[in-house]
Amino acid sequence: MYDLVIHNATIVDGTGSPAFTGSLAVQDGRIAAVGEVHGSGAREIDAQGKLLTPGWVDVHSHMDGQATWDPLCSPAANHGITTLVMGNCGIGFAPCKPNDEAHDRLIAVVEDVEDIPGAALHEGVKWDWESFPEYLDAVEKFPRAIDVGAQVPHCAVRTYVMGERGSNNEQATPEDVARMAGIVKEGFEVGALGFTTSRTELHTTREGGAMPGTYADESELLGIGSVIGELDGKGIYGLVSDFKDWEKEMDWMKRLSVQNRCQINFVLFFREEGDWDRVLKQLDYVRRANAEGARLVPHVGARPVNILLSWDGTVNPFSFHTNYAPLSVMSHAQRLAELRKPEVRAAILAEPLPLMGDEFMDTIIGGYDKLYELGNPPNYEPAPEDSIAVKAAQSGVSPQQYCYDLMMKNDGRNVVYFPCFGYGANDLSRQVALLEDESTVLSLADTGAHCGVLCDASVPTQMLSYYVRDRQRGHRFRLEQVVKMQTHDTARCVGLEDRGTLEVGMKADLNLIDYEQLQLEPPCIVFDLPAGGRRMFQGARGYIATIVAGEIIMDNGKYTGAVPGKLIRGSQGAPEVARG
Repeated sequence: MYDLVIHNATIVDGTGSPAFTGSLAVQDGRIAAVGEVHGSGAREIDAQGKLLTPGWVDVHSHMDGQATWDPLCSPAANHGITTLVMGNCGIGFAPCKPNDEAHDRLIAVVEDVEDIPGAALHEGVKWDWESFPEYLDAVEKFPRAIDVGAQVPHCAVRTYVMGERGSNNEQATPEDVARMAGIVKEGFEVGALGFTTSRTELHTTREGGAMPGTYADESELLGIGSVIGELDGKGIYGLVSDFKDWEKEMDWMKRLSVQNRCQINFVLFFREEGDWDRVLKQLDYVRRANAEGARLVPHVGARPVNILLSWDGTVNPFSFHTNYAPLSVMSHAQRLAELRKPEVRAAILAEPLPLMGDEFMDTIIGGYDKLYELGNPPNYEPAPEDSIAVKAAQSGVSPQQYCYDLMMKNDGRNVVYFPCFGYGANDLSRQVALLEDESTVLSLADTGAHCGVLCDASVPTQMLSYYVRDRQRGHRFRLEQVVKMQTHDTARCVGLEDRGTLEVGMKADLNLIDYEQLQLEPPCIVFDLPAGGRRMFQGARGYIATIVAGEIIMDNGKYTGAVPGKLIRGSQGAPEVARG
């Protein structure tokens, strides 16, 4: 008898093959049969023709803190994510000296760069570690619903080795590099999936400085990367960069990859439409470099870089108005009561726009032709005529009035959508082109980060409900193509060959989905992090069951309490039966 049998499902197996009707059996956390199943199960589910897929694999999260206190890594499990990888962008919590000053320094970086509330981190992170191996041990001990994998973060390593010199981005000495390389090697030996670094000036601290490691020179970058070669290429090297001198940056990446037989995952995004030509050239470089023996993998997003503006979030269009300032420190209920007063509304709207001379900030404050109501269901591909500026003109009111009243809806929880980078074409055509490129991998959800302005952990749900089913402003993807993108392809790009497809011997991580009813819910700010910390949360409808290692962890959107999740230690090979 099997542990679980799912009958009569529409199976999309993650390989890209056409969907088919059949059954699936699970035994001891692995897939035991697919298609025809002979035998019964201790538990049986009649799928009634609903969609059965592998669980989604999220390769770009920032759950390094939350994974030590939240078994669901919420909202990952709400969107069918059964595996997530943290330690991206060079950011993390280990290694770290065992003192408050060192703890505070790392928390400050994470709070400043990733907009994760510092109070929540101070209360939630227990610091049961100093070294990276000890951090993995702490993560492994915590009961969890989904699988997590970790990477060694450059920021923490550099700060641990160099102290203030590292924090101030001073050049590393050969001795510093050797010590950092040793720590990274130790991390790989105990189960890190990769090493990551940040080379973007978007990642700044509260003092306005770049985060540690941003300006590391080639000797440091290549010296750390060399340990992957010493381990016979087992491990991933990851980075995010501004690519100001993209050819020089891509050159050292290629050399590191070839010399150490390692894969390099790098974030590929663009800010302005004028950057698109550079992106296309980088993709061409990747094709040529990989043909010459490199393994360069661009990670791309399904949405433009965006932020959600709201009364309770990090920022909104009225945040810098003098008459709004006293309200900014209030609780939701207190603020809403004030905002509902006609005299408060009138005072805020009467102010001249407090423009700053910065294009990004001024768009938030008054660029209403680039701001949109996200709506219900959420619309991440608005047209120019959907802008607040146009809607206000149609309503015969000022954009400020229209925006204020829009944000007051839904008990003051309505959000405004600002696609800030990568939406110059006013549609998702650039994102579609990146996703369709044969060299790229779907990524960049930033799950767990940018809590006050973002919830892109919901992208897997959008990929099916919008890109496959509902999109009207361009062509749609095939269902089988999208499932493969966020299961097989994402798993393989971080060295996980034991999951991501519905084949005999593979890990039984599954999603049973009512595809016709699958839908994103509107995001809103909730206050459920430790110390009452806020975060933007977005749920979903249509997930009948999410299953990890054969156990149901989410039943129609509700957590079952099951904790089958594990810490993934190192790359995972395909099971013998699957290889055969």
